[in-house]
Amino acid sequence: MTQGPVWRALARVSAPMSFGILAVLSVGLADAYFLGQLGEAPLAAIGFVYPVTTAITSLSIGLSAGANAAVSQTIGEGADDDDAARLALHALGLGLCLAILVALAFWVLAGTIFGLMGASDAALTEAKSYAPFWALSFPFLVLMMVTNAAFRAHGDGATSAAIMVLAAVINIALNPLMIFTFDLGTQGAAIATAIGRAFGAVAAIGYAYHTGVLTRCPNKLSGLLGSVKQVLTVGVPAAFSNAINPAGMSLVTAAVATLGDAAVAGFGAATRVQSVALVPLFALSSGIGPVVGQNWGADKKDRARAGMRDAWIFCGGYGIVLAVLLTAFADPLAGVFIESEDARTYASQYLSIVGWSLFGYGILVTANAAMNARSKAGYSVGLSLARIFAVYVPMAWAGLMLFGYPGILGAAVLANLFAVGGAFWCARRTGLNPVHTQSG
Repeated sequence: MTQGPVWRALARVSAPMSFGILAVLSVGLADAYFLGQLGEAPLAAIGFVYPVTTAITSLSIGLSAGANAAVSQTIGEGADDDDAARLALHALGLGLCLAILVALAFWVLAGTIFGLMGASDAALTEAKSYAPFWALSFPFLVLMMVTNAAFRAHGDGATSAAIMVLAAVINIALNPLMIFTFDLGTQGAAIATAIGRAFGAVAAIGYAYHTGVLTRCPNKLSGLLGSVKQVLTVGVPAAFSNAINPAGMSLVTAAVATLGDAAVAGFGAATRVQSVALVPLFALSSGIGPVVGQNWGADKKDRARAGMRDAWIFCGGYGIVLAVLLTAFADPLAGVFIESEDARTYASQYLSIVGWSLFGYGILVTANAAMNARSKAGYSVGLSLARIFAVYVPMAWAGLMLFGYPGILGAAVLANLFAVGGAFWCARRTGLNPVHTQSG
């Protein structure tokens, strides 16, 4: 990560991660596809479930960001390999403890949360059947993601991606079996997720033991409190930062819910298509973390800034291509997952309008990952908070009252454009300004 062209270091982690992230997000699309065949209520239920579970998943993302920052900076500083292995092991134990507590809380509160979001009786029943088994799967997800973060901190994106693909393939393969063959419906989709994540966690930890990523160290409990503090210094604000967007989406979904189940189904399906379309940018955010972390730890700050520059150039170019494609194929893409004509209209409107601003969301996630990697997670929290609660949520509700559904879509566009300006300001404040670099 600290030698050779910066773009090559970015690609080394980001390219394989594209396949891993695509596999994970494909699970959400598979759920939407199969459950959509059961009717509007199961699909609407997933529309309510998705932003809530994504917000909870932010804990695992935050912990993995904390582990990545701590381990990558330790490697960049040239410390003994035992220190990096010990940090990874401590992050894994911390993650498991927190994940169990969060999973139990979600299990108990799920019905109340979905009810407050405005779920109809039919959608609420389906969503409540999904929650217990998704909660069971969450500790496995955290174990898998924190271990994968340790692999990426060493510059190994391929192993991380392969484990993510394994979990997703098992999940998707089991979906029709659980949903239709065993006639478990929405609950079956959650059971498939739990089994896939369990296999992924076992594979990740087993391979980490095999390679020594978790075990190449004596005195495994030495410095435990210091490790926990180091991981949480980045992990807590990073988790909060990642939770902000789906939490805001829950409030926006509540606004959409005032328009009926068809609107929720269409909006939810469109956001899943959007997530898959953004895979290269999510992968880029996975790659920028170890590049910035290792180079900052090695005092090669200009290389870290060059990484930010190259990432943002890619966001802009890819965003233009993506906008054209989503506009051209909005209706066929919506039709893949939705049978209802009304819901399909809502989905295609979202894709053809919001698609033109998605480059801004890419700049946001790469900026946040870079700031987390250099232990400036407070800035990523502030940027995400401002985007959601100063722009997206209030503008979505105002837009709903003034213009209906198109007003909500306009708010999404404004929020993504705001993210661009905010990311540049934060980059200057944290020493990551991509304009001030001489290294490529």
